[in-house]
Amino acid sequence: MPHIIEVTDLTAPELDVYARLTEAQLRNRLEPDKGVFIAESPKVIATALDAGYEPLSLLMERRHIEGDAQPILARCGGIPVYTAEREMLARLTGFELTRGVLCAMRRPRLPSVEEVCARARRVAVLEGIVDHTNVGAIFRSAAALGIDAVLVTPTCCDPFYRRAVRVSMGTVFQVPWARIGEDAADWPQKGVERLHALGFRTAAMALTDDSVSIDDAQLAAEPRLAIVLGTEGDGLSPRTIAACDYTVKIPMAHGVDSLNVAAASAVAFWQLRTK
Repeated sequence: MPHIIEVTDLTAPELDVYARLTEAQLRNRLEPDKGVFIAESPKVIATALDAGYEPLSLLMERRHIEGDAQPILARCGGIPVYTAEREMLARLTGFELTRGVLCAMRRPRLPSVEEVCARARRVAVLEGIVDHTNVGAIFRSAAALGIDAVLVTPTCCDPFYRRAVRVSMGTVFQVPWARIGEDAADWPQKGVERLHALGFRTAAMALTDDSVSIDDAQLAAEPRLAIVLGTEGDGLSPRTIAACDYTVKIPMAHGVDSLNVAAASAVAFWQLRTK
């Protein structure tokens, strides 16, 4: 049975995870086995539970206890369930709960690049993408369009950030992912060499004079391909483009020079999927 606790003191330390810890503190890099992330909305939380993630506590509007959070509560045993009205929860968290339910969950051990790529034929590499909405949208497209794994470079934002998780609709729990390198020195040269050692050819998504079209038959024929996507605005670094085997463009019309990285990822994933 869930342990229902009425929120009366917004400064209570057990609520820090929802109100006062930074993303870096939630990740707890010094002790990764104690790291936490926040999942938002009943659907996303249910997807995390389906994937085997461990719930630590819940925070929800009172009306959800007997409403759409009931199936989640039934699966979470006796963990603490903190509850209050919407206005008080907004004061606590600093934002309106879109779906009225948050869950603090244990951050898992991330697999290695080699583990997530072991049987993969198509992987996406996210270089320095810092907008959490874009990262979440890319994961959703990766799940829908057959990408086997996602690799994030050291300067990319955390896919387990609350907003990234929510925008992904929980697909961050379904698509295997790993960090390719621990610091900036590990990418691009070392990272691309690592992908080559695993049998991948690398395709940098960038508009250059020698870019090949995304519908080039040779790209689709590659048995293992890593699709490298760059940060908002600047795109991929010149060093990354130079290190990759292909430079690939999505042909544009009406004078449009580029797409948002999340939109470009969906086009690339569909076109370059394995048949």
